[in-house]
This record gives sequence, structure tokens and C-alpha cells, in this order.
Amino acid sequence: MLGLMDLFAGGALSTFSIFALGIMPYITSSIIINLLTVAIPHLEKLSKEGENGRRKITQYTRYGTVGLSIVQGFGIAWGLQQMASPTGAPIVLNAGWPFILMTIITLTSGTSFLMWLGELISEKHVGNGISLLIFVGIVTRLPDALKQTIAIFDSTQLLMLVLFAVVAVLTIVGVVIITEGQRNVPVSYAKRVRGMKMYGGVNTHLPLRVNMAGVIPIIFAISIILFPSMIAQFFLTAKSAILVNMANGVIGLFSNNIFYGVLYFLLVFAFTYFYTEVVFHPDQISENLQKQGGFIPGIRPGKPTAEYLKYTTNRIILAGALFLGLIAVLPMVLNSVTGITTLAIGGTSLLIVVSVVIETNKQIESQLTMRDYEGL
Repeated sequence: MLGLMDLFAGGALSTFSIFALGIMPYITSSIIINLLTVAIPHLEKLSKEGENGRRKITQYTRYGTVGLSIVQGFGIAWGLQQMASPTGAPIVLNAGWPFILMTIITLTSGTSFLMWLGELISEKHVGNGISLLIFVGIVTRLPDALKQTIAIFDSTQLLMLVLFAVVAVLTIVGVVIITEGQRNVPVSYAKRVRGMKMYGGVNTHLPLRVNMAGVIPIIFAISIILFPSMIAQFFLTAKSAILVNMANGVIGLFSNNIFYGVLYFLLVFAFTYFYTEVVFHPDQISENLQKQGGFIPGIRPGKPTAEYLKYTTNRIILAGALFLGLIAVLPMVLNSVTGITTLAIGGTSLLIVVSVVIETNKQIESQLTMRDYEGL
């Protein structure tokens, strides 16, 4: 879990900087608000109110970010007070509530600053600010990884390094294909006469993306799969022998690479469908098409259109779910085959990096087009 947080913090957690929590609390808060939008009618109503509704939801996300930062900051401060150096001396010399409060305020301020910076970048239309911050954090760790690999380089590992490079390139190509892949559902608009003018009568398409969930299912799956081992750690020092044996059993089970990998893959697969169900609403799309006089050729408007969209989405998401599952377990498979641990092709990292590059490039292209500049 700490490794995942360190990934999104760009290594700030391992050095315990003021940005140690990174942007992870904001991501978690955004996911929670998205899920609550489906469950709470008030939030669902806000999401349909246009710009004002989105502003209020954004404000709730900020409050959630601060709250999560306070909780995580407290956890880190409390954990540090319980730790000791190899010589037995405590890591925190002046332990107590002043240290805990100082740590909470510092880490929460760091996350709040990153959240403000990310939103500012988004407002300037140079890409998604939060995604760019994660992107920069991941990329800045590459030089250290290359340095460590070169330091332990052995001529006998040349073949494995070549294999590693080939898999890395193929993975990037696969990420681009899945990220850009979409099914274009044809949509026609009926002709309407208003006064002396005729409207409609055009043919367009409704794009259904292969991967609508992005990297969210992997984050969900990691959170779930790490939870049993985290809970089991607290029972290792229990007085009951039964609890200690059960805790050791759980930790041993989740330490098995085969069990861990299979469960990880299945969770990512399931969460891809679950999150797509949360963010994609065929009934709403069907209703909007009907109001605008649009229809899918050969499909009746209303409920049949919604059922068709749901059926089509479930079919194309199968490829996206399988790919995300493979991406998630790729580092484990590659490390066991090549034996190279200093360079790990993190499927999550590559997915974020490639997606951010594509999205940022598109936003810059659109800005250039609006201003009649030549494209990149």
C-alpha cells in the first residue's frame, strides 16, 4: 500500500517530504464522490445541473481530500512514533500530540497545494492537472531505476534486458490501442421544420470507448487485495494463539504469487465492469437522444436503445477488462521471468503515462485549432 502511495507521490513518501501524501487523497475522494453520486439522489441531481452542479461536487471533493489527508497524516505520524531505528532508539525524538498535529498540518497543506496546482493547470487547458502531476511523479523515478540497473548490469543479463525492452514497447503499443480504441455507434437525427428552416437530417456516431474506466479498477483492486494482509498484521502480536495462526495463514496466503496474481486479475476484471456501470448510463443517453430527435438506425427509441447500448458496451468492455487485468499482473510475471527487479514495467504507471501524453496532446491540438495555429 505504501509503495502505491509512493508511486502517486513521485517518491515523496519514501523521502518523507511535505508532499508525502501526494495527490492520492484527491484521487480517492474523487472516486468516493463518483460512487456516492449514484447512491445519493442529491448528488445525482447536482451532477445534472450543469456548471453550477459540477462546481458544488468539486467543492465536496476538496472537502473530502482535506478530510482524507488529515486521517492519513494522523496514521503516518502515529506509525512513525511506534517505529525504532536498528539500534533501538525511537525515530521520533519528541513524540506526542505536538508532533502528530505538526505532521497532519504539514502533510495536509502539501496535498492541498498539489490539489490547487492541479486544478490551476486544468483551468489553463494544458492537460488534466491531476494526471500531469502523477505523470511527472512517475517519470522522475525513471533515472534512478536506470541508474540502479546499470550499476548491477551483468553481460549474462543482456538477453533478459532485450526481452524486457521488447515487452516494454509492446506494452506501450497495447496501452495506446486500448486507450484510443472505441466503437462508433451510428446515430441519425430526424429532419424537423421550424418556420422556413429545416433542422436535423444529419448522420453522426456515438463513440463507446473500450476502456471507459481508465486506471480506476486497478486502484480499487489494489486497495481491496492489500486490506486482508494489513488487518492480519495487527493480530500477529495478539495473545490468542488462534488469532496469531489465522493472521500468519492470511499473510502466507497473500504472499503466494500465484494466488495473489489470480485474485488481482479477477478483481481488476470485475471492477472494470463495476466502474463502467457507475459512470456510463445507457438510459440517460437514450433519453437525451430521444429529446434531440436522434435514433440508432434499426433500433427503436427509448428502452430498446438503452438495452442495445448496454449490450454493446458489455461486449466491447470485455477486451478492456482483460487488458487491464493483464497490465496489472504484468510486473509480477516479468520480474519472475527476467529476474530484473530494479526496472519494473508497472502496468499502472505505463497506463497513466501514455494516457496523459495522449490527452495532453489532444488538448494542445484543440487549443491550436481554436487559434488557427498549425498543429503539432
